Amino acid sequence: MAHTFESILDKLKKKEFAPVYFLQGEESYYIDVISDYIEEHALLEHEKGFNQVVMYGKDVDVATILLQAKRFPMMAERSVVIVKEAQSIADFEKEESIKLLEAYLQNPLPSTVLVFAYKYKSLDGRKALAKAFSQRAVMLTTKKLYDNQIPAWVTNYLKSKNVKATPQAVQQLSEFIGSDLSRLANEIDKLLLSLKPGQSVDEKAVLENVGISKEYNIFELQDALIKQDVLKANRIVNYFEANPKSNPVIPNIGLLFSLFTKLLSMQSAADKSEANMKKLLGGQAWKLKEYQFALRYYTVPKLAEIIKALREADLKSKGITGGDISEGDILREVIYKILHPVPKVMAV
Repeated sequence: MAHTFESILDKLKKKEFAPVYFLQGEESYYIDVISDYIEEHALLEHEKGFNQVVMYGKDVDVATILLQAKRFPMMAERSVVIVKEAQSIADFEKEESIKLLEAYLQNPLPSTVLVFAYKYKSLDGRKALAKAFSQRAVMLTTKKLYDNQIPAWVTNYLKSKNVKATPQAVQQLSEFIGSDLSRLANEIDKLLLSLKPGQSVDEKAVLENVGISKEYNIFELQDALIKQDVLKANRIVNYFEANPKSNPVIPNIGLLFSLFTKLLSMQSAADKSEANMKKLLGGQAWKLKEYQFALRYYTVPKLAEIIKALREADLKSKGITGGDISEGDILREVIYKILHPVPKVMAV
């Protein structure tokens, strides 16, 4: 059966273990959390030596995995077999291996917990093997979250840790770290270690603990562009150029693109009411006044020019166009185009 991440984890916490788990999909975070939980909690520490086996897909074949799965536990209620990076099992989808897997799934050993951590892709749901796992195992298929889903994920993750956060801090974490949930969780966990009991997460805590320069970061660059602060924008661009590893151009262009597409949607909207503007901003509704201030400068034609310039910069940053232009020059060029009017060509 197909299950959700939450339903699987809830049952595991109640010590309700299934004979077979097949965890697949693009988002490895959920796969890691479940397989790690089973590895850490299915057995007592003294039981693991004889009853827990962790394998890696590139090192084993299906027959070896099932041989381990068919072993009875020694002085324990269950045995655990975890196959990490299961997508690398060389013979996994070969005809003979499929027959072996299907036979085991028909009658799995009840005392074994067999886990396949099949990352970054999924089985073809139309084929027999996928159907067999779906019908006879606990199956989870994960998908990458969209960027606009990340703030809600951050908020829920903090709630699970009984920690409150300001909307600004949530947005900073979402934008600066991006949609890599494993990295997000790791950075948040490190941040929480710095908090005092009962302290909430605010912008200051994020800036001090997530490796963001207080003065020179993408949020301050966005603020400078909103306020048309040319001097501040150029200082930040110079800092980014001097520290490229901490400030890679590709994600920064993506965040600038998000800013100006939101401004374009606001500027183009027929309904300019506060409620509709907040709806268009979604998780950034708390920035409404800043965005409304920016609309004084950025007209629809200007925003169209900016979005075109950002698309061109994106192609250059990925080496598709532009030759050997440096990241610093790519960013400097697009910032100039954002802050200055495009010169008009005189008719001859």
